[in-house]
Amino acid sequence: MLASHADRERAVDVLRAGYAEGRLEQPEFEQRVSRAYTARTVGDLALLVADLPQGPMPHPAPMTPVPPTFLAAPRPPTNGKAVGSAVCGVLCLVSFGLTGIPAVALGHAARAEIRRTGEGGDALALTGLVLGWLSTAAWAAMLTLMIVAAALSA
Repeated sequence: MLASHADRERAVDVLRAGYAEGRLEQPEFEQRVSRAYTARTVGDLALLVADLPQGPMPHPAPMTPVPPTFLAAPRPPTNGKAVGSAVCGVLCLVSFGLTGIPAVALGHAARAEIRRTGEGGDALALTGLVLGWLSTAAWAAMLTLMIVAAALSA
């Protein structure tokens, strides 16, 4: 089979790697490279690199295990109720406070589970609690003002 330009370049790359590893002397390397560029068939190229490894030989690095001290500590899973509390707390802003009570209930349940199981997500639960209590307090204040305004107008 006739050799392509890519075949010749691959053979020259193998020769360069062999020269860099000290497997070939300078005159022999130059002679083989010139023969590679003038080779007509893939068989001619194979003869030029037959006594060389096909590419740079990796030097095996010693595999030493990383001491557990330097390994990253595994993150505990995030509590699902904490995520739900945070989502309900954020939705208080767009739902005009309707999700405030679920945010508070989920936040308290999540913080109790987090303390008991060691899961993550305490900040999410706290966010849901704060937003839920703020929206609930705002609704309570608004209802109180409406009742006082109705009583004063009557």
